[in-house]
Amino acid sequence: MIVLVLALCLADGALSQIRYSVPEEADHGTLVGNIAEDLGLDLTKLASRRFQVVPSSRSPYLEVNLENGVLFVNEKIDREQICKQSASCQLNMEVFLENPLELFRVEIEVVDINDNPPSFPETDITVEISESATPGTRFPLESAFDPDVGSNALRTYDITTNNYFYLDVQTQTDGNKFAELVLEKPLDREQQAAHRYVLTAVDGGQPPRTGTALLVVKVLDSNDNVPVFDQPVYTVSLSENAPVGTLLIQLNATDLDEGLNGEVVYSFSNHISSRVKDLFSIDPRTGRIEVRGEVDFEESSIYQIFVQAKDMGPNAVPAHCKVLVKVSDANDNAPEITFSTVTESVSEKAAPGTVIALLSVTDRDAEENGQINVEILGDVPFKLKTSFRNYFTIVTDGPLNREQAESYSVTVVARDKGTPPLTTSKSIRVQVSDENDNAPTFTQQIYDVYVTENNVPGAYIHAVTALDLDVGQNALISYSILECDIQGMSVKTYVSINEETGYLYALRSFDYEQLKDFTFMVQANDAGTPELSSNATVKVIIVDQNDNAPVVLAPVGKNGTAREPLPRSAEPGYLVTRIVAMDADDGENARLSYSIQRGNENGMFRMDWRTGELRIARRVSPKRDPHQLYDLLIEVRDHGQPPLSSSASVMVVLVDSVVEGHGGADRGSSAKAKDGTLDLTLILIIALGSVSFIFLLVMIVLAVRCQKDKKLNIYTCLTSECCLSCSSCCSQQSRARKKKLSKSDIMLVQSAVNVSGASTAQVPVEESGSFSSHHQNQNYCYQVCLTPESAKTDLMFLKPRSPSRSTDTDHNPCGAIVTGYTDQQPDIISNGSILSNEVRVPLIPEQCNLPLFHAETPSMFKNLTSCTGSHLRHVHSACLNPFIHPYVEVD
Repeated sequence: MIVLVLALCLADGALSQIRYSVPEEADHGTLVGNIAEDLGLDLTKLASRRFQVVPSSRSPYLEVNLENGVLFVNEKIDREQICKQSASCQLNMEVFLENPLELFRVEIEVVDINDNPPSFPETDITVEISESATPGTRFPLESAFDPDVGSNALRTYDITTNNYFYLDVQTQTDGNKFAELVLEKPLDREQQAAHRYVLTAVDGGQPPRTGTALLVVKVLDSNDNVPVFDQPVYTVSLSENAPVGTLLIQLNATDLDEGLNGEVVYSFSNHISSRVKDLFSIDPRTGRIEVRGEVDFEESSIYQIFVQAKDMGPNAVPAHCKVLVKVSDANDNAPEITFSTVTESVSEKAAPGTVIALLSVTDRDAEENGQINVEILGDVPFKLKTSFRNYFTIVTDGPLNREQAESYSVTVVARDKGTPPLTTSKSIRVQVSDENDNAPTFTQQIYDVYVTENNVPGAYIHAVTALDLDVGQNALISYSILECDIQGMSVKTYVSINEETGYLYALRSFDYEQLKDFTFMVQANDAGTPELSSNATVKVIIVDQNDNAPVVLAPVGKNGTAREPLPRSAEPGYLVTRIVAMDADDGENARLSYSIQRGNENGMFRMDWRTGELRIARRVSPKRDPHQLYDLLIEVRDHGQPPLSSSASVMVVLVDSVVEGHGGADRGSSAKAKDGTLDLTLILIIALGSVSFIFLLVMIVLAVRCQKDKKLNIYTCLTSECCLSCSSCCSQQSRARKKKLSKSDIMLVQSAVNVSGASTAQVPVEESGSFSSHHQNQNYCYQVCLTPESAKTDLMFLKPRSPSRSTDTDHNPCGAIVTGYTDQQPDIISNGSILSNEVRVPLIPEQCNLPLFHAETPSMFKNLTSCTGSHLRHVHSACLNPFIHPYVEVD
């Protein structure tokens, strides 16, 4: 029958203990108990919490179903084979759960059954007794042996009923029983020389089992004296591990007879165990008992040695004594460290207190020799925690970082308190598993990549590299390009990246003249969970290539040839023309040099190779044909590698004067040049007269215009109530100008006059979209007093939707600059200039003095007609001219 004896839970919950009992010889599959149910565990969580048996505690006789916690017999148990004569036979097993760690100790007691009968070492036992032995004399008999224990062990002995002897059953200190044959009636050899009895050993089982032997008692002739020991029981102490040959005790038995009858010999009694015979020896002559084998306190702390002594005479009767040997413990056993379970790896993110190993420490010695101190050596982020009795757990004691230490060697040291103390150490290696706690890091935050224009599409241009301190999948990096636009097209149409290597490739042929550089961002992502990433900036700089030849812009001629005049009277250094050329390339590829390649064999001309100026080096020979031409070929060459060049053909024509030369050039023929030869004096007179006529005409126009503006000014001052406040100004405007008006003379005064009707001109101003709502529907009236000098001064006003010129660079992976205009801090613009915190309005001359303007907000003029009403028809066009402005338009 299987019995659940005890279930014990520790106060701290670190370890629980449960005990079962199972009979020996139980068949395979016999149920012992359900560990999970008896401990109150959740059966549904056994798998997820990795319910398992501590490997070091496994037994071939028992097995646990890890799915449901059932404990059953796996192999037939023979208690006598496992535990021999031990009073208690127990199998121990440890099981545990993870997350969190819970350790359970399972004790299974093997219950003995009466499956073995007592037996004697020999079937015939012979005892020799002298006929002179007196009643009460005891003769020890050889003991029977029963492998069973407890109630099934040997209980008593019986002998056949007779008139001479009875049995006295004795119990040894170890619990074993032996029988002594006690003489009850004197023997007479002449009547009966031998007596035969049946000796029976009976155990305590139900039903009891027995074993028998034939006991033969031989009656010998009398021997007057028998040996006598000094005392019946001797007690001695012996230290364990005493060397062989150590004297235990020297016995002494005396015999009063002489000769052979008084010579005593010693021997062990027949009923002592074989183990005693292995550990000790006795000298037959001297009675010295010495150590023969290795005495171990942990095996047995006490031994009983039965000794007999008899003389050498005939019919000798032995005498008996008992030697009780007490073994004292020595610190001969070092502590033993056993790791029950070890976690192969622990996450670097494991919280403090995470269990990585379970171990037990034992010492077979007793008392202080068996008391142990346990510790962890070195500076490691782990500590020991007591779990139960001699069980300990190794737990994390601080943060772990795999990037700093991939593994730790944890050494546990156990030291007992004996003298001298004994020490044992054992080490385990704990691997730190990686967590994705490090993002990839680029070797550079900004990569400058130089690519020569006209590259081959698909060509490799650069490589970006990112490193990740993690390992495995957490360090597997893939590269990508963040989407952005370049010149209105996706950056991925310009470049591509190999996601594994980070190699960058150009997808098109770049043209420096169209795109000088562009910027984009690359991203490195690892394959961990969660995925981590980082970015880097790549700036691609297009390197100019000399792929554009110089282009000649001037002088422009017909059919590719330019005609330039050269007066015969020209002095050396006279500038004939200047060759103007440009090159679309940049740098040295666009630096140009000019030279004469043909037509200057006589050295008449010299060319400035830097500026392209063509000058004469000497006077024109008077002998030269006046109609002879100089056909020059000018070459323009850049400084690229290889250099590119272009040429221009210049035809230099000899003329008598500059005017003739240019006239002829304008007419395009030599005939017309001859007809256009005029007197230089006449031409100058005609030019001077033309300029005078134009000046006089302008003065007349201005006088008429000012007369009309004066009339309008008088009308305006009389029609506006607002303008009454400016009457003094208006009257002063007719006076002579005394001084020049400066900006400090202009004052804008907010009017308190409630403007309404036709007397006040209103200028409704459209609110800018960026102004706050509280600015809407607010009216402002300004009185403007103007002097005649106002025509030279500007009154500045807000440009509609005036930009603040603040640059806001939005988050743009391509690094593009996005310029936004806001009205929060508007700048003031007048004549193209930006003046902060000033308002200017073009001032009108006194004859164009306008009525008071009424604006909803000082922002912009929306409709000038609605401002002035029907009176605007009286405004002369000259009055509106000052309002013609790049930022203000008047219909």
